Amino acid sequence: MALSLFLADEAATIRFGEDMALAAKRGDYIALSGDLGAGKSTFSRALIRAIADDAMLEVPSPTFTLVQTYDLRVPVAHFDLYRIADAAEIDELGFDEALSDGICLVEWPEKGFGALPAEGITLTFTHEGDGRRVTINGAASALSRIGRSLAIRTFLDDAGYQAATRRHLTGDASVRAYEHVYFDDQRFVLMDAPRHTPGPILAQGKYYQQIAHIAEDVKPFIAVGRHLVARGLRAPEIYETDIEQGILLIEDLGSDSVLDEHGVPIDERYRESAACLAHMHGQAFARDLPVAEGIQHHVPDFDRDAMQIEVSLLTDWYLPWKRGTPASDDERKAYVAIWDDLIASLSSAEHNLLLRDFHSPNIIWRPEASGTDRVGIIDFQDAMIGPSAYDVASLVQDARVDMPKGMADAVLDHYLSLRENHAGFDRTRFLRDWHVMAAQRNCKLVGIWVRLMQRDGKPAYMRHMPRTFRNLTRALSHPDLAPLRDWCEKAGILATES
Repeated sequence: MALSLFLADEAATIRFGEDMALAAKRGDYIALSGDLGAGKSTFSRALIRAIADDAMLEVPSPTFTLVQTYDLRVPVAHFDLYRIADAAEIDELGFDEALSDGICLVEWPEKGFGALPAEGITLTFTHEGDGRRVTINGAASALSRIGRSLAIRTFLDDAGYQAATRRHLTGDASVRAYEHVYFDDQRFVLMDAPRHTPGPILAQGKYYQQIAHIAEDVKPFIAVGRHLVARGLRAPEIYETDIEQGILLIEDLGSDSVLDEHGVPIDERYRESAACLAHMHGQAFARDLPVAEGIQHHVPDFDRDAMQIEVSLLTDWYLPWKRGTPASDDERKAYVAIWDDLIASLSSAEHNLLLRDFHSPNIIWRPEASGTDRVGIIDFQDAMIGPSAYDVASLVQDARVDMPKGMADAVLDHYLSLRENHAGFDRTRFLRDWHVMAAQRNCKLVGIWVRLMQRDGKPAYMRHMPRTFRNLTRALSHPDLAPLRDWCEKAGILATES
């Protein structure tokens, strides 16, 4: 079913171009039809400038050059076919090559009939009163993306942020995406987190997200974020919410990280991050957290099923990719049994709120603040109750960056020294549990990197594989993990990857 949108004036057309920039992706052919002056060029200029994040970018009309190309975050080629004499000329303009690598905007697409793709996104602009109407046709998947972006615009308008400027910020390994929203000289972050689509049933009538306790909507983010603030930590303030649609407008904590401009870890910032964990782990945790009136979020346990489904990513994804054949039944049974023993041993470990991905991409450094307020925390919607050693392992063995061993040891020691002031803290036991949790996390990650590449088309994460195996090797150095270390060596994975 086509989408239809009334654009009251040029400003509305520009906003629509910005909204489309958030929906468009590589491989999109966008055909622009309509009379002269209907808004095609205004739309194109707005979309290109939004992708470039440069409101002053020169975007000349391709009327005489026939095509203008832009080497942006997503490359864009802007075609105007009005002057071509034959559709065959499109090949000479490099259309296929441009489409394979980026987005192609085509004005006067009817001139290219027979040479342009039969399917694409078609925008038809028509005059209507003092404004114009755009009708959007395309495949269901494309219309879904566009509809989602338009819904975000409606969310901002309804919340009082009319005429806000939207810009791409980042995506992550999940279905979530983030935008910067500019309004009245302020910058916000918009979280676009549609509800997870259920995957195949794996066990007990549940799919992966349910077994692993992955957040399926925005309720956990709201609840856990406010709980962290109540415990003296720094999470973004939440300004506007649409729980049903999974859209949040939240505080922008800044853009500084715990890494320097070259991507090298900064010792002081990791130490302060460790201090935040020590602060959190020294307090009691809560399981039932308020979301909104009449809505509560129950923080799940990092239980046996969740730990096992995560470490099974190694046997389900990594081993078949590495060796070309699936793990044998005997290998799987031995692996599960080893992890069952390790998980059972964690029942007496210190438990607290577990943020799950407390490492460089999710830590914002706030130099103007002091104490725990200097460490901004994001991406905590998958929080669970589990061994407190897990988050310390996540920080010390940062999955996204090489941590010099001396620095990693110093950060771990800093955390331990702060915790030794807490009654009942057992340093030796905590270190043992730290090794188990580090091993569990890294066994999960080696499978996730392969899954992201093969299933989700995100091969860039594979660059983290050697580091992950180095971290796993260190985790396996504890005597209590000798059975797992022996299993890995027998499977032939440590020597080749680390």
